[in-house]
Amino acid sequence: MNAEPADPGLLALAQDFREALRHSIYLVRRLDADGELSAAQLSTLKMLMDSSPASAGAGASGSGVRVGEIARNLGVKVPSATEQIIKLERAGLARREPDPNDSRAVRVTLTREGRAAVESANERRNTVMAGILLSLSDDDRAALAAALPVIGKINATLQA
Repeated sequence: MNAEPADPGLLALAQDFREALRHSIYLVRRLDADGELSAAQLSTLKMLMDSSPASAGAGASGSGVRVGEIARNLGVKVPSATEQIIKLERAGLARREPDPNDSRAVRVTLTREGRAAVESANERRNTVMAGILLSLSDDDRAALAAALPVIGKINATLQA
């Protein structure tokens, strides 16, 4: 990432974009308020789902995600991530397994029940969000659709 000082207009755009993202995160968290799982738990399950191959069947879920990576993605310390993982494991939504490449590490994988929980939450979120998008004009929805690839590029840059 480029650490050079940016021009004032670019800095203002960066601030406005970060603020819009922050408010969007709050909105998405509110979408989960009526669910059985916390936003952090759903985020963890979604992370696990994203790491598993789509063809995983009968509970198979690929290689999983290391606890440290889950903590980094959630913006928490490893003990806090571990606490979330234990709760998910007790609920039968995730499981911890030894890392085949590092005997000191643990990987977390998604169970079939965990996949179903993510799919249910996504359906609920999408229904609510579709209702919100319905309140926008056609031009606003088109502008949003056009912005999604740019947001994807920004996300890819931050993940690199």
